[in-house]
Amino acid sequence: MTQTMKHKKAALDVDFIGGEGALTAEEEKALSAYFQQKKLAKLAADKQEGKKKAAGSKQSAEVA
Repeated sequence: MTQTMKHKKAALDVDFIGGEGALTAEEEKALSAYFQQKKLAKLAADKQEGKKKAAGSKQSAEVA
């Protein structure tokens, strides 16, 4: 006798996420600035990682 697992799906009835109203202009600017900083930090980190990989490739080519 085998039992089968049933999938449960709950439909969420969500009209608005995050609060009871729209963001103010000040809140929108703060969020925009925050996401811009995150984006720039990620780009800088990716750029640093790319430089490390390139330096590693040069070193391995010199050894060979």
